[in-house]
Amino acid sequence: MKKADTNKDCDYCSGNGYFQLLLGGSETCSCCGGSGKSKE
Repeated sequence: MKKADTNKDCDYCSGNGYFQLLLGGSETCSCCGGSGKSKE
């Protein structure tokens, strides 16, 4: 398997850096810390 690119978008938030909540508003992605980029 290919090593993940350090500039790859975070898989959990699709590079947005946050999640859109169903009830409105947004929450910072805990996986990438809001950066939108994968830490791997």
